[in-house]
Amino acid sequence: MEASTDLSSVLEPSKSKRSGMSASDGSGLSLAEHTHNNRWWILAVVALAQLMVVLDATIVNIALPSAQKALAFSNADRQWIVTGYALSFGSLLLLGGRLADFFGRKRIFLVGLVGFAVASAIGGASTGFAMLVTARVVQGAFGAILAPAALSLLTTTFTNPAERGKAFGVFGAIAGGGAAIGLLLGGFLTQYASWRWSLYVNLVFAVLAVIGAITFLRHDDAVDKPKLDLPGVITASLSMFSLVYGFSHAETAGWSNSLTVGFLVAGVVLLVAFVLVERQVSHPLLPLRVVIDRMRGGSYITVFLAAVGMFGVFLFLTYYMQSTLGYSPVKTGVAFLPMVALLVVTASVATTVLLPRIGPKPLVVGGMAVAAVGLLLLTRIGLHSSYTTVILPALVVMGLGLGATFAPSINVATANVDPADAGVASAMVNTSQQIGGSIGTSLLNTLAATTLGGYLAHRVATKIVVAEAGIHSYVTAFRWSALIFAVGALAALLLLKWGKVATSSEGHGAML
Repeated sequence: MEASTDLSSVLEPSKSKRSGMSASDGSGLSLAEHTHNNRWWILAVVALAQLMVVLDATIVNIALPSAQKALAFSNADRQWIVTGYALSFGSLLLLGGRLADFFGRKRIFLVGLVGFAVASAIGGASTGFAMLVTARVVQGAFGAILAPAALSLLTTTFTNPAERGKAFGVFGAIAGGGAAIGLLLGGFLTQYASWRWSLYVNLVFAVLAVIGAITFLRHDDAVDKPKLDLPGVITASLSMFSLVYGFSHAETAGWSNSLTVGFLVAGVVLLVAFVLVERQVSHPLLPLRVVIDRMRGGSYITVFLAAVGMFGVFLFLTYYMQSTLGYSPVKTGVAFLPMVALLVVTASVATTVLLPRIGPKPLVVGGMAVAAVGLLLLTRIGLHSSYTTVILPALVVMGLGLGATFAPSINVATANVDPADAGVASAMVNTSQQIGGSIGTSLLNTLAATTLGGYLAHRVATKIVVAEAGIHSYVTAFRWSALIFAVGALAALLLLKWGKVATSSEGHGAML
């Protein structure tokens, strides 16, 4: 059943490189020593690159109305600016993670950075819809290369438990709060510069990250796997594409639409085929040992569910503040800042202070439950709700919950993984978050739209009635998001083990 392609003709590492972290970097220091000495700079570089990728999920959304007006494309075309990015990003993540394992993390990291920046520049200079959507698809493809390489660099750089906690606290804060920062930055750039700067700004991030990567990273070709699992690449990519497209299509055409159903069914069938392929080939794209580990698999599920529910905050609360309360894009972004600040602080405390003492289970279960409470608090919104008494308390609670969920989950999802699998294990974190976000957007949008239509069905659509219908649709989305987080808390309770998790330096998969 195996059908693999030899990569040795594409890239053959030299013997000195194959010696890996024990080799010298030319300064007399081994690669391990060089990496350790520059580990905090490496964290800064990785965090900057990850922030660029996460920001792009929301920063362009804020700029879309202005871009649509400038380039004169239709409402039907508008969704493809977002969907095109999600399709290529979500479907190519596992391949991107494996490429980092094959070709070296620094090399793939740089390729992803440069490609993402070039695609962003082309998108910012777009003269029409076709040019912009093409740039977004290319952006997503290079993002799929960059994101897992960034996380795998973090995974292999930080093995000391205390330092690993700090590093993943930063990374988890970016994963959870980056979308809100994107709303703020997108609002400022759109309102005070141009929608084009929501794409051009990536050049600033990329240039700084490239300089940092060239300065502080060293090539790591210790892992030499000469074959690429083509059947796995094809089935995984088509499966992810079908699932993301199916959920995106449901957002506009409904769940009963034949195209929606067809793509979702195809996605599930291809996913089953992918698992069967991975059980047979000798060099699998995703070694099943990565996901069948109880702690790691449970962490992937919690990241997935958190991403599904989190969009209930960013998407519908943004709609509510702008459409109902009349907030500007900038004011909307500023309104999210307390949540982001608490998320960052909580993520840091959770991973540096609490995780080494009590393990991930209490943190993730508690974080999910607290996030569910925060969403329930948002169901109190009305036509003239006060920010300080209604919205702010909910955002504060959400910040605490998300901070306690994301950082520990990502830490555990990449802990104790074999260095040869670091890239693909990291890709699974990004895949869980990306697919979860796509499902969250389409599922919650569909539920909200159904509620909106049902409310207006037997009422005269006056301005007040339409506004009230909008409130009901948002409340429905918040309730379902709260339920998703509650399910996430239950999943974490059942799947994660009690106790502290040993890092790779202490043993693989050990519970203390």
